[in-house]
Amino acid sequence: MSQQVTQVDTLFLHENGEDFQVVVQRDGERVLGGRLEVKETEAGPRPARLRVERGSQEDLRSPDQFVELARRAGRIRVSEQTSARGRRVVRELLDAYQLDAKVVRTCRFCASAGKYSPITSETAIDADGEDICPSCAITELERELAYHGDVTGTARDRLEELLLDVQDLERIVNLLSGELDPELTKFDEISATVEDIDLVPTDSLSLHPGMQGKLEGQFDELLPVQSLAVENGVLEGQDQLVVSATATGKTLIGEMAGIDRVLNGKGKMLFLVPLVALANQKYQDFQAEYGDIVDVSLRVGSSRIRGDGGGFDPSADIIVGTYEGIDHALRVGHDLGDIGTVVIDEVHTLGEGERGHRLDGFISRLKYYCEEGGATAARSNRSGGGGSSASAQSGDTQWIYLSATVGNPGSLAESLSAKLIEFEERPVPIERHVTFADDYEKVDIENKLVKRAFDTKSSKGYRGQTIIFTNSRRRCHEISRRLEYSSAPYHAGLDNKRRGEVETMFADQELSAVVTTAALAAGVDFPASQVIFDSLAMGIEWLTVQEFSQMLGRAGRPDYHDKGTVYLLVEPDGVYHNSQEMTEDEVAFKLLKGEMEPVRSLYDESAAVEETLANIVVGGSAAKRLNDRMLGEVPTKHALGKLLEFEFIDGLEPTQLGRAVARHFLSPDRAFLLLDGIRKGKDPFDIVAEVEFADEEL
Repeated sequence: MSQQVTQVDTLFLHENGEDFQVVVQRDGERVLGGRLEVKETEAGPRPARLRVERGSQEDLRSPDQFVELARRAGRIRVSEQTSARGRRVVRELLDAYQLDAKVVRTCRFCASAGKYSPITSETAIDADGEDICPSCAITELERELAYHGDVTGTARDRLEELLLDVQDLERIVNLLSGELDPELTKFDEISATVEDIDLVPTDSLSLHPGMQGKLEGQFDELLPVQSLAVENGVLEGQDQLVVSATATGKTLIGEMAGIDRVLNGKGKMLFLVPLVALANQKYQDFQAEYGDIVDVSLRVGSSRIRGDGGGFDPSADIIVGTYEGIDHALRVGHDLGDIGTVVIDEVHTLGEGERGHRLDGFISRLKYYCEEGGATAARSNRSGGGGSSASAQSGDTQWIYLSATVGNPGSLAESLSAKLIEFEERPVPIERHVTFADDYEKVDIENKLVKRAFDTKSSKGYRGQTIIFTNSRRRCHEISRRLEYSSAPYHAGLDNKRRGEVETMFADQELSAVVTTAALAAGVDFPASQVIFDSLAMGIEWLTVQEFSQMLGRAGRPDYHDKGTVYLLVEPDGVYHNSQEMTEDEVAFKLLKGEMEPVRSLYDESAAVEETLANIVVGGSAAKRLNDRMLGEVPTKHALGKLLEFEFIDGLEPTQLGRAVARHFLSPDRAFLLLDGIRKGKDPFDIVAEVEFADEEL
């Protein structure tokens, strides 16, 4: 025994009933374990018996051998879980031999198993009210995972990582059972923040009387982000990139500047958005709010299919449109008149796949139109003569870009030649929750969450309402049918009338929930208190951090709710398409913990060819200039070579085929798929089906 314990790092004592568990360590490894019995004597507590473990047996040792161990130990530690009585006994026993001990925080599971495992606030895991070490916590979690059986691979790894991050075993275990106790599913909270901004009184603004009267009739003072924009020259024509959270009042900045310029004869306003649903809502809002002082018209992308304006009035004071709708007008040579203000909402779309390069090219083309005198550029395009090669002038058009989520606002503002107005206040806090659920369990959980929210009223008197995001139109209808409370699907496949009905019913609190795809992510105004992610994919692509932030930002409005609530329903190891390399649980924690991606437009060969062709159709010989000022790096020479090879251009003039391809927003692959079908005499419906299948659009 003496030889065995010549060098002892630590002697550890842990109360075990009336006795004490003893652990001896050397070089960080356990070399001896046993049980110490203590007796009370007239002189105080003394060692009675030491039982040393030998496999499943115990060897009875002399009490003196415990004293020898204690004297040879570099340090003596006592478990924090030891009772007050136990600590007294140990202290008095060791005092008798002039020995000291320190009470330390240790893992009870380890101590009960005869191991010494000190823990700190950084390493301790809460397990039903007591602290255990990470190793024991992971062992307990693995027992739960084995019980569930369907959690394997990366999902297991993610849960273990999350356990070490949140340091609460019960919270992680409850993620596996669809548990909806908000105290257990809560991942984190994005706090409400308030910035100290001097608010601008509306009666101090020097706007046209028509617009001034509108503002003074509704507000005594502007909201903080609006005040910042005004203080930084938005009413003096300063181009601005305004980055601020949902429901902080960004839209009114564009309205103030644009309508004031309209009424003062400085050109019309274009208010541009990425989606038809959003354009329809903005059009109706503008009609209701400003229809008595300005003419408002609508231009969306469907006009490129109908071949007409669809009631579009290019002479209107305000044109609300989708990016694609106005871009199509440029590509076919419509005269949009003199444009005084362009407001581009959801400008972070610049970083989104196919839409990103199209918005990038569209901004360049629209700037060219404004610089070249509008009507002159349109006439040149219609005649096929190309645009002027003269140097671009800055023009008098004011550009205002709006977004709630931008990862690189400073560099984006610089690229857009705009002044950055960044306002980080969040009007209400947002709680973010995670629970694990198989696909077949998700709707039942959503039903419970929707009912719980709708049955609760905020301090402002509004019921809680929910937006459920999912990855396909079919799934929208499936979820809506299965919800017990009143709900409705909402997506781009519905006609305008039905979408309007859903919007009105939601605003009147007649619906507990809307179930949607990406149609709502870009800002259609549904004042929801709760957002549920039924899926973390849109179609077959996982959400980006930016898209996720944009969508969860729909939860909670200051005039309606006390807080916003977000639930991620995560399927362990779940994927929606075999092309997805990550699983839904991996994506969930990437999104929750990730940093916002920078907004940048990326160009592969197809995108470069598509945008260069559109720039030639609109700008003719000025196409290279249009390419050069786009945000993304466009390989112009290579794109021109491909356009010549495809016979889309002749020199720097579009061919008849090239014009058709550009006017219908076709990538080269889609164009050749259509051409092949036409040349083979296929039925038009079969050709369209092939294109739809190739696009893999849901």
